[in-house]
Amino acid sequence: MTQAEIKLCSLLLQEHFGEIVEKIGTHLIKTGSQPLRVIANDTGMSLDQVKKALCVLIQHNLVTYQLQKRGFVEYEAPCSRVLRILRYPRYIYTAKTLYSDMGELIVEELLLNGKMTMSAAVQKVANRLTETMEDGKTMDYGEVSNTFVRLADTHFIQRCPMAPETTETSDAPPPPAPTLAVNEKDMYVVPNLNLIGKGKRRRSFDDEDNGEHKAKRQKQDADSEEPPPDDGIYWQANIDRFHQHFRDQAIVSAVANRMDQTSSEIVRTMLRMSEITTSSNAPYTQPLSSNEIFRSLPAGYNIVKQILDQYLTLLADDPLEFVGKSGDSGGGMYVINLHKALATLATATLESIVQERFGSRCARIFRLLLRKKHLEQKQVEDFAMIPAKEAKDMLYKMLSENFVSLQEIPKTPDHAPSRTFYLYTVNTLSSARMLLHRCYKSVANLIERRQYETKENKRLLEKSQRVEAILASMQATGAEEVQLQEIEEMITAPERQQLENLKRNVNKIDASENQVDETIFVLQSYIESTVRKL
Repeated sequence: MTQAEIKLCSLLLQEHFGEIVEKIGTHLIKTGSQPLRVIANDTGMSLDQVKKALCVLIQHNLVTYQLQKRGFVEYEAPCSRVLRILRYPRYIYTAKTLYSDMGELIVEELLLNGKMTMSAAVQKVANRLTETMEDGKTMDYGEVSNTFVRLADTHFIQRCPMAPETTETSDAPPPPAPTLAVNEKDMYVVPNLNLIGKGKRRRSFDDEDNGEHKAKRQKQDADSEEPPPDDGIYWQANIDRFHQHFRDQAIVSAVANRMDQTSSEIVRTMLRMSEITTSSNAPYTQPLSSNEIFRSLPAGYNIVKQILDQYLTLLADDPLEFVGKSGDSGGGMYVINLHKALATLATATLESIVQERFGSRCARIFRLLLRKKHLEQKQVEDFAMIPAKEAKDMLYKMLSENFVSLQEIPKTPDHAPSRTFYLYTVNTLSSARMLLHRCYKSVANLIERRQYETKENKRLLEKSQRVEAILASMQATGAEEVQLQEIEEMITAPERQQLENLKRNVNKIDASENQVDETIFVLQSYIESTVRKL
């Protein structure tokens, strides 16, 4: 774990959960697993504060705990889980793309709350959708419930592990920490709930008279209500499934750029057919026959069987080896080589970065080393057709930035330079790790810049929010246009310009964060798959 990762985790925790949670989370990331009292002692915080911070982190799946043999519980914050916070906007946008606004809000609520019951999530989403609809229209719980079921069926959400049921007659004391477990068969089974009702709007300001009495009455109603039928069955977003979707999208996009739209649609169909049957870390998809692929192609895609076979043969013969042939039964059995695809995507990312950073000639040398594996300086000059002085400068430039490495092969034990071969090579794995480290530093810098921008304009932002709140309340009471205009003029023209500049800068920073995260995802996936293979 690098300092850049720790710093980024610290910034993400502070931005989303505040200073206390950030202090506890960062301490656990730095030190590894620790018991409760040691955390409190090391951080100088009270036990109550540490407990509450750990509750928040456990609720959001950012901290795990383990019961040790000696009877105490140790808490651990895996850095990889905290870094996922960076990708939350992509998870939400993916759900919106696949399952419209309802899917987006369900995933958003699960990510914001960490864990939720189905009934609570459906009710909250229905209320939020109702507030955005025209007066007189409401969102039915049944529609939201159907989208929830579809998300579970495609494994984008899953049940949380549960504590085993204990009998009240047992005399044995309860364990210091429950052992959570989940039955794989039930992980995506949605409880059969008959959710009847419609979304409700928030009460307007006029209805808030006697608020204290209403709050008491609501509390009494809540106490008298029976627990929901799915009480104790909590759901969470399945992050691995989202990552699998991102990987599949990257592969489809690469095939479309390499060949054509039809090829990418065939690959997309193969990935869709095996998305639930193939685990997220498998090297290959399940073998699929040509006949199965033909039957599963989208209805509007008019491809005859003969053309499909030609495309599959072309994909299998392509040097990139994204698609491989594993047998001849059923018109030919085909698989997608997922590890090979990730390696190709990571290599392409490295090539593009070398080209942007050092120019097209350096990129030519870099591609040459990738293809030939090991070359002496003279061979690089000859193969790349670049003058000796320029080739030497370019190689040393890439060597100093760790994109290229130098391997010594001595002919004699004394390592004399005159009797030693010096071979240039590209270690893709170490280059990917180096680049990943730089990406983490970039994102941390972007977050700090955004925080600086908002801090510098804090007074103006607060004034803008106050004006907007006054405008909203006056519009609700039916104020005249002249009065509204007077309120709007409280923000001067230069202040409006400043707000526009701030909004534009923050949007650029957010877009940059998402773009860097795409690179992080490709490099992370490649490193994980390569390490697993080794």
